Amino acid sequence: MSIRTAVAATLLLAFVSGTVLAADAPAPALKKGDRIVFLGDSITAGAVRPDGFVTLIKAALDTNAKDLGVETVGAGISGNKVPNLQARLEKDVLDKKPTIVFIYIGINDVWHWKKQADGTMAGGTPKDKYEAGLKEIIGKIKAAGARVILCTPSTIGEKNDGSNERDAMLEEYSTISRGVAKDCGVELLDLRKAFIDYEKANNKDNQPKGILTGDGVHLNKQGNVFVSEQMLKVLGVAPAPAAAAAPAAEKAPEKAEKATKKKK
Repeated sequence: MSIRTAVAATLLLAFVSGTVLAADAPAPALKKGDRIVFLGDSITAGAVRPDGFVTLIKAALDTNAKDLGVETVGAGISGNKVPNLQARLEKDVLDKKPTIVFIYIGINDVWHWKKQADGTMAGGTPKDKYEAGLKEIIGKIKAAGARVILCTPSTIGEKNDGSNERDAMLEEYSTISRGVAKDCGVELLDLRKAFIDYEKANNKDNQPKGILTGDGVHLNKQGNVFVSEQMLKVLGVAPAPAAAAAPAAEKAPEKAEKATKKKK
């Protein structure tokens, strides 16, 4: 191997491994005809819009890997939690014959917990079901021969000092996701950590929203750019120039949200 080749390989590994924490080896190269499915909730549903992260990723692929003809498919539905993904995995993911699947889930599993009149909590996903559900989803996708990238849930409130109401619980569920990625032998995209690091560096006034999200949860324009950059690192593809345009990703499932401002 020439020195130039060795340096290039080292730089590629550094570019990729900056975000993917579950695998020590460099990410597999994209192949001609790859089909990437983005599975998730309303954050992913909104990502197929012109400024959404799925559309930005498609633009980068069409610009910097155009000879491969990589397809992108949005599979986000508003309000979804892990059990919802389990229920629709066959129709919305496996039937699409993906070669790569990003799973970006966990916000509603935490956010939907509400205290009832009797003092009990309901509405979210119990931790054991969250873990078991993720493992089932990943197992079925791997059995179909696709590469899996599991994302930790990003944010419910953007304050950078740990004072958001759901910070502690969100970290608990993120820790479960990290463990699932390790146990299942799949790549981890730790969006939770990436968001925390970004907020500490850029949210100097400790605002609860408006940095990467519009409401503390759903991504704004900068948030979509940020997530697209994190995912592109995993794929080993550079972002497209800001002016690059790309057609929208394949239509997401019919129940995908119509506006990211609606409650998830």
